[in-house]
Amino acid sequence: MELRHLRYAVAVADELHFARAAARLHIAQPPLSQQIRSLEDELGVRLFDRTSRRVGLTAAGAAFIAEARRTLASAERAVEAARRAARGETGRLAIGYVSSASYDLLPAVLRAFQRRAPDVTLVLEEMNSNEQSRGVFAGTLDLGFVRRPPPIERGLAGTVVRREPVVVAVPRGHAVAAHRAVRLRQLANEPFILFPARPRPSWADAALDLCRGAGFEPRVVQEAVEMVSALSLVAAGIGIALVPAAVRAVRRPGVVFRPLTPAPWTELVLIRRDEPPTALITRFLEVVAAQAPRPDALP
Repeated sequence: MELRHLRYAVAVADELHFARAAARLHIAQPPLSQQIRSLEDELGVRLFDRTSRRVGLTAAGAAFIAEARRTLASAERAVEAARRAARGETGRLAIGYVSSASYDLLPAVLRAFQRRAPDVTLVLEEMNSNEQSRGVFAGTLDLGFVRRPPPIERGLAGTVVRREPVVVAVPRGHAVAAHRAVRLRQLANEPFILFPARPRPSWADAALDLCRGAGFEPRVVQEAVEMVSALSLVAAGIGIALVPAAVRAVRRPGVVFRPLTPAPWTELVLIRRDEPPTALITRFLEVVAAQAPRPDALP
């Protein structure tokens, strides 16, 4: 028995007329009558009572047609589910992200993606860049929003989705807060708050490299596990911290952000496995591109 046999039987049950059912199915009447007889022979029951004047359902036929309708509807749902998955409209995406991505770009991307693909399940996890690289490579993550450095590992592809300046967070009332911009070298004698304390390498190492590039080794007085914790320490007057400009979206009382000159830059990179993307990943990449125009492919 095939699905077409069910469709034939349902058409005859709807029309109660073989000629009209055949026209509806776009086949000739004799083949339709033959298919129904073959189906009845296979089932060992009569589905239809036929006379010269009318066609009617038997009790067995009524029971069969009810189940046939459900089976056909289920088959149609299966076909539509497959087609939607092929279009990237359903499925599951596991996405990692660094905390600084969650302040502006990531929320905008997620809102836009959920409008476009409301039936996709998103599994989000905050983690550092190295953990994300390992997760994407191992297949436990589909995508990751990381900071450069670290470099993109072999087997992964990356796209720069945001290039933003690094700024300094200082306590309100600090001398630096009175300046519109400050040279990094001028901060050489300041106490620094470093984050994350672990795991490493991380943003902490990028901040250290910036200071060393400006010609000094920063005096680290405190290490924090999270960026928000670091800002709390800044607000308390413990020290200052270098942060991506996106962090300015976090309005922490007692903290002032000032640009550095010349401005050092940091890049937010979207990574994935270096293979043809699925329809679902392609759909997500399209949304990211719309929210972060003109991304640059990494070499």
